[in-house]
Amino acid sequence: MSLQNTLTKHIKTAVKNIYSADLETVEFQATRKEFPGDITAVVFSMLRVVKGNPVQIGEAIGNYLVENVADVVAFNVVKGFLNLEISQSYYLDFFNNIKDNKIFGFGTPKEGDKAVMVEYSSPNTNKPLHLGHVRNNLLGYSVAKIVEASGKKVYKTQIINDRGIHICKSMLAWQRFGNGETPESTGLKGDKLVGNYYVKFDQEYKKEIEALKSEGKTEDEAKKEAPLLAAAQQMLLKWEAGDEQVVALWKKMNAWVYDGFATSYKNLGVEFDSMYYESETYLLGKEFVVEGLKTGVFIKKEDGSVWCDLTEDGLDEKIVLRSDGTAVYMTQDIGTAIQRIKDFPNVGGMVYTVGNEQDYHFKVLFLILKKLGFDWAKNLFHLSYGMVDLPSGKMKSREGTVVDADDLITEMATTAETISKELGKLDGYSDEEKQELYKTIGLGALKYYILKVDPKKRILFDPKESIDFQGNTGPFIQYTYARIQSILRKSEINPDVLSSTVDTSQPLHEKEQELIKQLQLFPEVIQDAATKHSPALVANYTYDLVKLYNSFFQNVQILGDTPEIEKVFRVQISQVVANTIKNAFSVLGISVPERM
Repeated sequence: MSLQNTLTKHIKTAVKNIYSADLETVEFQATRKEFPGDITAVVFSMLRVVKGNPVQIGEAIGNYLVENVADVVAFNVVKGFLNLEISQSYYLDFFNNIKDNKIFGFGTPKEGDKAVMVEYSSPNTNKPLHLGHVRNNLLGYSVAKIVEASGKKVYKTQIINDRGIHICKSMLAWQRFGNGETPESTGLKGDKLVGNYYVKFDQEYKKEIEALKSEGKTEDEAKKEAPLLAAAQQMLLKWEAGDEQVVALWKKMNAWVYDGFATSYKNLGVEFDSMYYESETYLLGKEFVVEGLKTGVFIKKEDGSVWCDLTEDGLDEKIVLRSDGTAVYMTQDIGTAIQRIKDFPNVGGMVYTVGNEQDYHFKVLFLILKKLGFDWAKNLFHLSYGMVDLPSGKMKSREGTVVDADDLITEMATTAETISKELGKLDGYSDEEKQELYKTIGLGALKYYILKVDPKKRILFDPKESIDFQGNTGPFIQYTYARIQSILRKSEINPDVLSSTVDTSQPLHEKEQELIKQLQLFPEVIQDAATKHSPALVANYTYDLVKLYNSFFQNVQILGDTPEIEKVFRVQISQVVANTIKNAFSVLGISVPERM
């Protein structure tokens, strides 16, 4: 049982005994540094139940706890805040319970628990992954790992947008201007080759627009009448009609893209348990529209189009079938959600990792699924995130001004190499070890820089700032982990001695107690991050742990002529801190190097 849970039980008992009142909850916060104490109970929030002076109430509860709870050794009251001092033996007992647990902080699925499905990535097959996709993938993958660490079964999935006018634009441009080139003949990754032709289409389309404008057409007229766009639209119609040549070209170019995506996902360190393709799902949902018409969830208008009226729910009317009977994105998403539950019957909720420009779409989707009577719809969550900008400005795929994901990963490793050489920390490494380390540091820097920010916030991404070896960065935390590994190697303490129980009567240094207090928070942070779908909580917890460890390292002698009992305990603490860093970074998808 956590300290907060233990204290909650005793404070409720105190209030019952002293005031004959029942507290529903007890609010806690960290004790302010200028006052003695390890944890603070907020008395103000008790005044709804207990009437009186908050200072006097705090004094009464504090005296009860000191007299009746062995682990509460002292208290002080500041206004409406009850600061409690906890015994050192409590912290050492806790430490003994967790020190050999390699998965400390992580939960395991309970029998009967429903699984969670997390969707992320979901790219278009007309271009390679870029920096925006990187944030999406890192967020989705990390949230999946965090929810799994909280004790849930998790399935990772994506839906690939492999059809539509944008795909046809790349296909048409390759057909017109490609001269039959392939990934093999050019040496380019398939997704990059196809992306080049998406850019090429835009360039040629703009030339046609300018030519039409010079003939007296308006901008809007020129855009609509440009022959290239008309040809792309014609190609889409042929694809939908199953034209053999168009479908064959579509399959060939998509295969190039999937090969490219697979390489990018491997480089980024993300994976999936299942894939869905828009070309296979875009008609899904139609049968549920028919059912919804019967039950009154949907209404048919005079032109034959079908809508869902959500005005009473504070939204607007949403079309789900066009007048010609064709599906829209909403229809597809309704069907795909239902299909996923059919495919994975033990799933009880889903997380959709999609940018905040789609906030309204997901409000509508979740509401329609609830109206259709699906109980699991109450457990749907839109992991909405802000865009990623560069110091140079916004990215645009069709103009070719995006930051390619593979190029970014390579650049991060190169920057890590430059900085590592400047610091001169790699004596004795082979060239192969160095390259692997640069990749680990570079990717760790990229992931941490993106994941430490609350998902809802927009990010201005600066590669050089992210790879600093000081401050709230991935490399700083990785370096601390590597430093601890060095201490463990130098200690040469027998493993049997390291696994021995700590004497709970031995005095604790202030810095040791600070570290154990921070370690104690880790399981709660994992649960909180899973509930809030926020890797930032784990990232910033880890940074706080590392800051405390570095303060401990600077103020307390670990090895040297330290008495043996203290040396063993401090190496044990170091080992647990390192393991917690490793566990925390594992749910962020970040590796930690043994040496740096």
